[in-house]
Amino acid sequence: MEKTDKILLVMRGIRKDFFGNQVLSNINLTLHEGEVLGLVGENGAGKSTLMKILFGMDVIRETGGYEGEIELDGEPVRFNSPFDALEAGIGMVHQEFSLIPGFTATENILLNREPVHRSVISEIFTERLNTLDRGAMDKKSAEAIGLMGVDIDANMLIHDMPIGHMQFTEIARELSKDKLKLLILDEPTAVLTEQEADALIASIRNMAAHGIAVIFITHRLQEILTVCDKVLVMRDGEVVAEKLANDTTVSEITRLMVGRNVAAPTARVSMNRSDSKPVMTVRNLWVDMPGETVRNVSLDILEGEILGIGGLAGQGKLGIPNGIMGLYEAGGQVIYEGKEIPLNAPRACLDAGLAFVSEDRRGVGLLLDESLEWNIAFPAMQIQGKFLKSMLGGLVKWRDERAIRQVTQQYVEQLMIRCTSTKQKARELSGGNQQKVCLTKAFALSPRLLFVSEPTRGIDVGAKALVLEALKKVNHEQGVTIVMISSELEELRQTCDRIAIVSGGRIVGVMPAATPSEDFGMLMVSQVK
Repeated sequence: MEKTDKILLVMRGIRKDFFGNQVLSNINLTLHEGEVLGLVGENGAGKSTLMKILFGMDVIRETGGYEGEIELDGEPVRFNSPFDALEAGIGMVHQEFSLIPGFTATENILLNREPVHRSVISEIFTERLNTLDRGAMDKKSAEAIGLMGVDIDANMLIHDMPIGHMQFTEIARELSKDKLKLLILDEPTAVLTEQEADALIASIRNMAAHGIAVIFITHRLQEILTVCDKVLVMRDGEVVAEKLANDTTVSEITRLMVGRNVAAPTARVSMNRSDSKPVMTVRNLWVDMPGETVRNVSLDILEGEILGIGGLAGQGKLGIPNGIMGLYEAGGQVIYEGKEIPLNAPRACLDAGLAFVSEDRRGVGLLLDESLEWNIAFPAMQIQGKFLKSMLGGLVKWRDERAIRQVTQQYVEQLMIRCTSTKQKARELSGGNQQKVCLTKAFALSPRLLFVSEPTRGIDVGAKALVLEALKKVNHEQGVTIVMISSELEELRQTCDRIAIVSGGRIVGVMPAATPSEDFGMLMVSQVK
């Protein structure tokens, strides 16, 4: 990796509190030109807050600012807005997308920086009479996309893209900026398949070779060791270790992150279900979901199993549960427990005892401005009448606040959700803790069949083990049939009884989870178009 001895960034004695809650204490960080720094820690350790300070995010200023000093290129800086950081050469790709759905990738990449054709008329009257130089836009966006070494359609509208391609568009937008010195990547691989993540790792190396420094935040610790020069480990708002990537291991980083040894999730002991009957039968399913191809899916889900669904981005794995649960227009036939479930009718699915944890935790999964208690209890209250007291034969009903508080506290402890209290708003939680709340909402419904889409997206290594174990426990102790959709094949192999692979919008094979990874990989590319 091409890095120099020139120090690009120094953060010294950084402290931050939110309304009396200390979230960062005396953070020190040094970064050289062309250096790749891995920033790791559990959800809620303070990683994203530290980067928001560096990037001048409004939430920092609006909550009282911060203490400490930042130097860039040897000069003290104190950014009051992201525009200041951008002008100084710092770019940031956040966990949550900030793209305009109705614009193409090129239009998003060059937004507010579009090359234009000038004319005599526009020079005399107003710049508003300039016209976009589409040729120059296409060239500049192609150069930025090329730096990543991936193939995405620059003319595709964002709302038609697979989620992984949206992530690459976000990164390309930053790479297209001429002054870029430092790029912050906050969980960039969380929504990517393993193949797409490999492509991004290669692009990070390319950025470093061009002298761009990178701060890389990810919970996929092997990626840190693969691409980073050094690793900064945070725990409870403090830096607990700084290691050269070549001198550490995944297990050591894990122990430093959580302050304890974390056992890997226990391997799933697959049951012999040769006598099990299908609890759900899907025939000729098609789904009209932007960025997903679901053309003709037929699948049997066996009673009591954990069935995994895997495949490359855009091939249909995410579209299957979204279509069955009625979030996108779908056709075909779904039989559940001997009765046909009407498609395009979300309430009918919920009334039948189905539940769904969406991959889109902020757009679909959470009431962001409501408390954890309300988020966890509301679906079960609305659909099943749980957590309600009544009198006069049910004519008068009101919330059972004690029961709501108890069930919320139970799940907070079980999944180690980091929060100030069960009254805290979902918006204020870290991304990984928001994901855990989405799971608990579904558990509170006591479903008989649960679809879980990307359940460990953005979750740290310690929490990932908790989540996977929680799914196995619900399956084993309560008999809940689970369909788990994931971009991480090894996660599926570790958790499921069987794995179905989607390619080209169809199920191309269903095999026991113990089948070698290479066999699943061959299926994944069998009908990719």
